[in-house]
Amino acid sequence: MREGEERGAVTGGVLKRVRETAVDLLFPRRCPVCGDVVRPFGEMICPGCVKELSVVRQPVCKRCGKEVESQRIEYCPDCVRRQRTFERNLALLNYNDTASRSMSAVKYKGRREYLDFYAEAVCLRFGKAIRRMEADALVPVPIHPSRRRSRGFNQAELLADRIGAGLGIPVYPDALRRDKKTLPQKQLNQEERLKNLQKAFVPGVLPEEVRTVLLVDDIYTTGSTMEACARALRSMGVEKIYGLTLCIGHNS
Repeated sequence: MREGEERGAVTGGVLKRVRETAVDLLFPRRCPVCGDVVRPFGEMICPGCVKELSVVRQPVCKRCGKEVESQRIEYCPDCVRRQRTFERNLALLNYNDTASRSMSAVKYKGRREYLDFYAEAVCLRFGKAIRRMEADALVPVPIHPSRRRSRGFNQAELLADRIGAGLGIPVYPDALRRDKKTLPQKQLNQEERLKNLQKAFVPGVLPEEVRTVLLVDDIYTTGSTMEACARALRSMGVEKIYGLTLCIGHNS
């Protein structure tokens, strides 16, 4: 690099940090757990709030990533009973009351900055495992256009964008479309959930050379959403489908 280019790069880096600091001062970052301004300055979460998040610990189900009771258990009861089209799912947090409040704040109160912390945590925890998957693309689980208009964004897409930037993997938000407006999944049992999602996800735009995909979503409960998306991707010629979710529920 030439001397002038080096000075320009240094100056650009300094200006970027100055802009980021100014934004933080004007719009201080709030903690994804307590919602207060994060202290100390520059952190993404209050140090005392981290312990309220329940990080998924080994041993876990080799398919969906839910915690299981013993290393001798390969698959959780849900995955024993039901066929899965996806290879495996990685989950960062157990879906407890704290995680539920945090995810609700993202989706319904516009706290998109919370995803900065969660994406960084995903990259630190699963970066090596994701690279071993050799994923060609990250595909966020889509939401219905009407919901996107009312919310203003798709939280799974924002999360995928941040993870993709951190790990250097391209993101294809239009790979799947959600054409069918479904009933809220939390009101339904496992069989009703899968039926509710039949034909909800349809193929979108994905380069032909993409053969391994990492599906990204915020919450995994029974796996019905991920299964429906995986089937749609398989119909497009995708050979291997992995999952990545911020939160995962308990076995039914």
